[in-house]
Amino acid sequence: MSEPLFRRVALIGIGLIGSSIALNIKASGLAGHVAIATRRRETLDKAEELGLGDSYHLEASEAVRDADFVILCVPVGICGAITREIAPHLKQGAIVSDVGSVKGAVIAQMAPHLPEGVQFVPAHPLAGTEQSGPEAGFVELFHNRWCILTPPEGTDPAAIAKVETFWQACGANVETMTAEHHDLVLAIVSHVPHLIAYNIVGTAADLEEVTQSEVVKFSASGFRDFTRIAASDPTMWRDVFLTNRDAVLEMLARFSEDLATLQRAIRWGDGDALFDLFTRTRAIRRNVIEAGQDTAKPNFGREPAGGAKPGQ
Repeated sequence: MSEPLFRRVALIGIGLIGSSIALNIKASGLAGHVAIATRRRETLDKAEELGLGDSYHLEASEAVRDADFVILCVPVGICGAITREIAPHLKQGAIVSDVGSVKGAVIAQMAPHLPEGVQFVPAHPLAGTEQSGPEAGFVELFHNRWCILTPPEGTDPAAIAKVETFWQACGANVETMTAEHHDLVLAIVSHVPHLIAYNIVGTAADLEEVTQSEVVKFSASGFRDFTRIAASDPTMWRDVFLTNRDAVLEMLARFSEDLATLQRAIRWGDGDALFDLFTRTRAIRRNVIEAGQDTAKPNFGREPAGGAKPGQ
């Protein structure tokens, strides 16, 4: 890219997503200047030590001054408060975005505080790991992953196109949809699976008949992968469930109905029903792999520790 897409980008929050964005901006020359803001001095010092930006700020209001593009990389529960804080310092024509995995509540929190002349293009990169902090970021995080944009009605098409170009330059595929549709889709593909993982790991930890040391020692691939999901950032996921409660509860109700059907099939020895379900779900897994959203490598695409072969 001959000219940077933005003259100055402000990243508010510098955890896994923020640091990965910063690395992509540097790798692809997407901005002339990256201003990083976070309220914890030790986190800011780590970001500076890693060379993630060009200027470092404890106050978000300082980072956004004269910024063309502002991205909130913070838990969804505090997006409104931060927007209220930075609003008086945003320049005319700036684009404001976020990376939250809930969109309806984020728009409701942020939009009322944004001044006239500032464009709002909410975004959600569907990428992440269970790691957090500025040292967790890596440039490939968004490669061949999806980033969903949910711009409110009346948003300038040029601003939407610029944010789309930004995420494509980070390696992501981009799709636009309404916030309501996004929240329903994400409730089933992300939010409910995380809730189930938290619950299963919590149940295993509470079992009196099985000690926690045995749960850890004999973790097979299924439980082990649930623990990976359940190790995700507690603050982020608490806010996700509280802000997307309607869609999550709707999907949980559907899940509970399907679980009851599965329970009956097991109780009554209905092997045909079980086989049919498992056949359908196996096909979904093949579709995920064919779509490039995971690898068909054994052991869930990760190398086993110590060089052991899968299953050992």
